[in-house]
Amino acid sequence: MADGPRTWLSGARWIAIGAALLALVGAGCADESDDSGGGGGKESGPVKVGILTTCGGPFAVFEAQSFSGAKYALVHNAGGKAKGTGPQDSVSGAKVAGRPIEIEFGCSDATPDKATAEARRLVENEKVDILLGPLSGDEGVAVANYATSQPGVTFVNGTSGAQETTLRVKAPNFYRFGGDGAQWMAGTGTYAYNELGWRKAAILGEDYSYPYTLAAGFTGEFCALGGQITKRLWAPLDTTDWSSYVNQLPKDVDGVLFLTGGANTVAAMKAYLNFGGKIEGKAMGGSSVLDPTAFAIGPKLTGLVGGSPVPLGGETPEWTDYVDGFGKVYPKVAAESLFTVLYYDGMDAILQGLEKTGGDLGGNQEAFRKALDGLTPQFPNGRVKLDDNRNSIQPAYVIQVVDNGGELGFEVKNEITDVDETFGGLFGADSPPPSRDEPACEKGEPPPWAKG
Repeated sequence: MADGPRTWLSGARWIAIGAALLALVGAGCADESDDSGGGGGKESGPVKVGILTTCGGPFAVFEAQSFSGAKYALVHNAGGKAKGTGPQDSVSGAKVAGRPIEIEFGCSDATPDKATAEARRLVENEKVDILLGPLSGDEGVAVANYATSQPGVTFVNGTSGAQETTLRVKAPNFYRFGGDGAQWMAGTGTYAYNELGWRKAAILGEDYSYPYTLAAGFTGEFCALGGQITKRLWAPLDTTDWSSYVNQLPKDVDGVLFLTGGANTVAAMKAYLNFGGKIEGKAMGGSSVLDPTAFAIGPKLTGLVGGSPVPLGGETPEWTDYVDGFGKVYPKVAAESLFTVLYYDGMDAILQGLEKTGGDLGGNQEAFRKALDGLTPQFPNGRVKLDDNRNSIQPAYVIQVVDNGGELGFEVKNEITDVDETFGGLFGADSPPPSRDEPACEKGEPPPWAKG
């Protein structure tokens, strides 16, 4: 009996001490925590990155490339380990500045409404700190507009290439390290005019902002040199039978520029070939046409020339190291694809920004964004820097499809350095945005690289 009260008092005293200690620890954690934007994560806790791409629609074929490109950056640059080779198999163990990286996947279908809904889910429900994506042009415009309502989250573009996304929307928390479609076509107008001898050309593409932007780059350059665009045909994005559009192409042109992607490229070019069209010297492609997914067309694709933001078939050490390393981690996914590379670049830029700030995402991510502003990264596709609209100034490449001993591959024909979003002064925020018939085809002052 004598020991009973003493034991109870001792227990009470320990309970009180334990409660006080817990309160102190809780207060200490509260002092160290910092709202890091959408994720609301702790500065010592994980950084949540959402990756948004197309998993449905005509560009579903690019799901594996884009997701794998982003994940390879975590493997190559953040010590991560691939948990599988499937598109949505995750990566474990990735860290930057001592903070684990967690990823959340988001799937769109190339439509702006779906992309915005997925961006909202990732930011507002999954609480990601940073969003990487989207893939397609109209999606990018929509997500950039959504970004203006989420100042505590940083958005880094995937591959969406509409000019409007950065030249006109100008969301202060939206970054594009891969440029727009017009930039990607630098050099193609000159190649068509000088190397192929084209004077009259027709354009066939999908009816939305990204192909319009690709056309703007080609048209601005080709027409400035004296070329003519005699017809521009635009088909709905969900077109499956391209025969009626191909049949409308004029017969008196020197060549046709195809501005399609994914399943649409295969369908459109097969229809063109079925109607007696020829590829080499007579057809050129936009940046999404210059992708291994187009190899399904077969050996008749040999000789196709187009523009790309990445040096497909290149031989620089940065490029070959990337291609070789990627192939070891994701052997069934095309390393040589703009979708793989630009998602890799976007994630790499995120990692570099976090490293420079020691993982700090506090204060509405101001320090992190300042770090992104100052980056001049050496990516596999070349060195880039950002302009005042947070869009990259970067190299562009003229690429040709070649036959490598019975297998299709790529070869770099030309490199244009330091291409900016004004396209050497041809475009500005006050000029008409790219559309079905803009820019007009006019002879005039060509961009600097076309004056040689």
